[in-house]
Amino acid sequence: MRLLLDTRARHLPTEPVTDDDLARLYAWPEGGGVRANFVSTLDGSGVGADGRSGSINTEPDGRIFHLQRQLSHCVLVGAGTARAEGYRRGPTPIVVVSRSGRIPESLATGTGDVVLATCASSGRRDGDHVWVEGDETVDLPAVVARLRDAGMPGVLTEGGPRLFHDLLEAGVVDELALTLAPRIVGGDHTRVVAGNPLGGPSGLDAEVVHLLEEDGSIMGLWRVKP
Repeated sequence: MRLLLDTRARHLPTEPVTDDDLARLYAWPEGGGVRANFVSTLDGSGVGADGRSGSINTEPDGRIFHLQRQLSHCVLVGAGTARAEGYRRGPTPIVVVSRSGRIPESLATGTGDVVLATCASSGRRDGDHVWVEGDETVDLPAVVARLRDAGMPGVLTEGGPRLFHDLLEAGVVDELALTLAPRIVGGDHTRVVAGNPLGGPSGLDAEVVHLLEEDGSIMGLWRVKP
């Protein structure tokens, strides 16, 4: 893997990046934040022909994916994505956002912490593993604030596209880690953001932090401007 651009460094290394280099590049800013992580094809699809993001993942993308999970304090994911992608419990706590208050079956058992973030209309009661924030919809800024108060300031969100849209609209996304997979799928597939236009006619702006390349995959990190 080689480093193509690093806006925080004066000189780029001539040797392939090491694991320590990657840990430095993807370290959370001081105080944490919310970072979205997605993969997209060259023609803008967030999923493969089977409707899953896993089918367009590449080996370099997988390496960055697992690194970011190791560095994060928790993973924030929509219930639909957790269900479609077959999420399992693991060493990193998983926070599932569900308006209906349902946890996917794949997360019902196993080792590892799972928190349900829902709203009052679900009928669930607030407790250690159920967080009720909002009335008819989940109050995402309140969830992020609660994660910070619970000692989990480094939040990695992996979708889905609708949750990413809502997080952007709420103004709580700080960074986007995006892999461009060297693949073209065609069709009318979902992009990494799904929903109404954001930020008015011009959308939202972001600035590049770094770019990496391996075997045709481009892994980048962007900072979302307020």
